[in-house]
Amino acid sequence: MSERTFNWRNNDIRTQIDVVDSKIVPTLLLTNGLVLNPFLKQWVKANIWIHDDRIVYVGAELPQNKSAKRVIDCEGKYIVPGYIEPHAHPFHIYNPQSLAEYVSQFGTTTMVSDNLFLLLQSNEKKALSTLCELKQQPFQYFWWSRYDLQTEVRYEDEMLPINYRKEWIDHPDVLQGGELTSWPRLMDGDDLILYCMQETKKQRKRIEGHFPGASEKTLTKMKLFGADSDHEAMNADDVLKRLSLGYHVSLRHSSIRPDLVNILRELHERDFRHYDHFFYTTDGAAPHFYEEGMINRLIAIALEKGVPIIDAYNMATFNIAKYYQIDDLLGVVGPGRLASLNVLDDPMNPNPETVISKGVILKLDGENQHQFQETKWENGGLVPLDLGYDLTMSDLQFSMPLGVKMRNAVIMEPYTVEIDNSVNQLSCDHDQSFFSLIDRKGEWRVNTMLKGFASKVQGFVSSFSLTGDILVIGKNKEDMMLAHKRMKEIGGGIVLTENGKILHEIPLQLSGCASAEPFETVLQQIQTLRELLIERGYPFDCPIDTLVFFQSTHLPYIRVTPRGIFDVMKKTVLFPSIMR
Repeated sequence: MSERTFNWRNNDIRTQIDVVDSKIVPTLLLTNGLVLNPFLKQWVKANIWIHDDRIVYVGAELPQNKSAKRVIDCEGKYIVPGYIEPHAHPFHIYNPQSLAEYVSQFGTTTMVSDNLFLLLQSNEKKALSTLCELKQQPFQYFWWSRYDLQTEVRYEDEMLPINYRKEWIDHPDVLQGGELTSWPRLMDGDDLILYCMQETKKQRKRIEGHFPGASEKTLTKMKLFGADSDHEAMNADDVLKRLSLGYHVSLRHSSIRPDLVNILRELHERDFRHYDHFFYTTDGAAPHFYEEGMINRLIAIALEKGVPIIDAYNMATFNIAKYYQIDDLLGVVGPGRLASLNVLDDPMNPNPETVISKGVILKLDGENQHQFQETKWENGGLVPLDLGYDLTMSDLQFSMPLGVKMRNAVIMEPYTVEIDNSVNQLSCDHDQSFFSLIDRKGEWRVNTMLKGFASKVQGFVSSFSLTGDILVIGKNKEDMMLAHKRMKEIGGGIVLTENGKILHEIPLQLSGCASAEPFETVLQQIQTLRELLIERGYPFDCPIDTLVFFQSTHLPYIRVTPRGIFDVMKKTVLFPSIMR
């Protein structure tokens, strides 16, 4: 197995032993708290000695002279491990630093995150530098390694060569491979994906599935291939089917699939109350979904639905740490672990009053301590978008007879275009819009029609997309070109125009696909965008989810990809992209 990154040096360990012997005072002492012990499944009154980033003692004793560099009295308080998000998409218009800084105030201090953004928006030499940058923060970042790019691109093997995949799989901060969105390719005989899975298993790392609606036989085959867990269970039947085959199951509650309430209700109606192989996940939700926190919200739901208190917290901490084989570091408030923990007023309220992560106090008595530092994104190649072309009227020619119809915010299906789309201005009496995907390098484009997005959006452009290529939508070609021009001027972002004016813009400084601004700023920007689009006929909850899934070939039925209009079910390009 690859070298661990949280091993302490010999001198560090000797110093920690001296702290236990009261030869050195701890840097932080928590006294008289009721500590959740997941091995005993009990609350135990104890004092917690912390030295730098490690818990060195948990028990009844106090240091000699009852001294420490800092003491927090936890009398009458409850202490639980820091919450873990096992399935994060941390570049979902926000970025890993801003997201962590925000949700840590609600107790989430560890994320296992998707590397897809870094594969698509950075390069081989710089992508892994971002991991090093983020490790400087008072937060635990782990990652998973993709086996494919979740869309149809030109020259995937050049973008994701085997040695680069292997480098990610071997990285010590990568805990698993997946998520396995390309499982149909695996079933059809793709041995490169199987090779990557085998390499992952050689490292004794986990493999995360992505199996919505999968049958028992498909799930069995995926188990034989090496999958360990899945987050796509949508009801109790799905959950029990996976458990019966030996899967660990992430119970999802996200902006797209808020399933936790119904799953727990259905399980309890069947008198199923065994939680040791369950986790929670928010699965990369839209910004507004995190306004009141991340994993704390899911613990609260579990408690409301009758999950026993200790089980509810273990599903956010201990269960996940055991699964990833990092329970000697996280998921336990015990000696030898990283000092990441939450202090609660009441275990029925998972919103902590004090949060400690890697020994750093992030929140104290309800007050943000502002301990994060600025990340040097440029070291990972994440800089403002520099487009080398302008959008012209000749780019906005629409004659394709087949369009894309939105069944909901993320599911797209084909439809026959019957309106006259040779005009420069479409009527607002229907919900069909011009729709283009333009290569960020300016080499190719895909032009079609989009039904169901909105009836009155005149010009809308987004460099935020799965691949980072440019989405252009609207009723009026002049407004569409204006939106593209402004998006280029601000170095990438989302721009909404109308009647020759800029209505709203969101600069995305990180390769045009993520914001470098604080999470609160992004939250407000997206909320304004939602309101403006809903006023103009957008019928769904959040446009951010729609934008990222236009190209995602792990969802039915058709997608607009760099290769062209792609039929997901038949695995064929219906209409290829054309050169500009």
